[in-house]
Amino acid sequence: MAVHFIAIGGSLMHSLAIALKKKGYQVTGSDDEIYEPSKANLSNNGILPEAGWDPSKITEDLEAVILGMHARSDNPELLRAREMGITIYSAPEFIYKQSKNKQRFVIAGSHGKSTITSIVIHVLKYYNRKFDYAVGAHLPGFDNMVQLTDAPVIIIEGDEYPSSAIDNTPKILNYHHHVGLISGIAWDHINAFPTEEEYVKQFDIFADATPKGGTLIYCEEDDMADVIGSKNREDVHRLEYKTHAFEIANGKTYLLNEQKRIPVKVFGRHNMRNISGAMKVLQKIGITKEDFYLAIPGFKGTDMRLQLLTQNDTSAVFKDFAHAPSKVLAATIAVKEQYPDRDLIACLELHTFSSLNKDFLPTYKGGLRYASQGVVYYNPKTVEHKKLDPISEQEIKKAFGGHNLFVFTKMEEMRNWLIKNSWENKNLLLMSSGTFDNMDLGDLSRKITS
Repeated sequence: MAVHFIAIGGSLMHSLAIALKKKGYQVTGSDDEIYEPSKANLSNNGILPEAGWDPSKITEDLEAVILGMHARSDNPELLRAREMGITIYSAPEFIYKQSKNKQRFVIAGSHGKSTITSIVIHVLKYYNRKFDYAVGAHLPGFDNMVQLTDAPVIIIEGDEYPSSAIDNTPKILNYHHHVGLISGIAWDHINAFPTEEEYVKQFDIFADATPKGGTLIYCEEDDMADVIGSKNREDVHRLEYKTHAFEIANGKTYLLNEQKRIPVKVFGRHNMRNISGAMKVLQKIGITKEDFYLAIPGFKGTDMRLQLLTQNDTSAVFKDFAHAPSKVLAATIAVKEQYPDRDLIACLELHTFSSLNKDFLPTYKGGLRYASQGVVYYNPKTVEHKKLDPISEQEIKKAFGGHNLFVFTKMEEMRNWLIKNSWENKNLLLMSSGTFDNMDLGDLSRKITS
């Protein structure tokens, strides 16, 4: 079977392309720009295209075109495929097509879904269980983050963002779950969901789509997830969870199970909640609590989630993917609780459409309040590129609600300011879904901790 990927460079798209090639598909693709690690992964598998769109790649021998969410509706390859009548799928639709005969577990939520999904597949791998998966984040120990075999179950990280330019259906709905989980709900993606009510509604629809005999798992400590999850649905089994009991001792985190302390490599109250959610999912696959506690100490976390860059005896530098308000707050609290005796500088890059939108900025109010010093960076050129109204330093300070806040618009100035700080008994948390304008974070962290 020959398939072509439009916008192949996305995290899920490129992993799906590699998985299909491993299954024996003829795979081609295109994109206007491809970043790492997608670029290297595609190259290593012999399917890295040259940059740019080329309608001549859409040929009659194609049985399907898979359309990535970053391709626009006027994409020349998409227009050609529609003109020729070739079947077009979004990535979630195609994954569903590949897994119709499997039991489908979909992990949804505004935050925590990558970590919960990763914990689940880590434990299943630990016990050599047969399973498939589709995850956006990279997990150490896995060569590719999509696997499609003859396994009886598939674990899917479900994004609430629209599936493609021609399918506004949230991705979580296109997987048609048997077991669904909602980790928590906090308004995001203002470009797709201009109001909080519209955003929340997608998770309510997801919960309502749980089939009879299916299971809905939800976090009872999250107000909105609890409201949606606790609603009575005919013949749907409800399972709620909350933060796992834990303690911190000498900078290390332990799960508490009766009289036992189980060491874990991840930390933060939100991750203890994620652990409980993963346990509920695994119970539906036959993994007992006792089995779980044997496997979880080996879980190292996902890339760019409270990732330790460097450390010395008195300071440490962490990188986190946090960009939405709830994620920024959770990551900041986590580092502060883990090292209560150290000061914390929390540095956030505003990079996404939502975070740079004046209407959305007030949702960050208090998001850096647990840091000794808050820092916000944004590039005015990024604001211009996204065709948004300019933002002033005063508007950002007002939105975050803190007077002790530094705002930078030039990366080199922020970098120099960080390096010149005194780092004795102090940690740095760098938060962004971007790259801090391609700043060498490794070099920065080494200068801070050397």
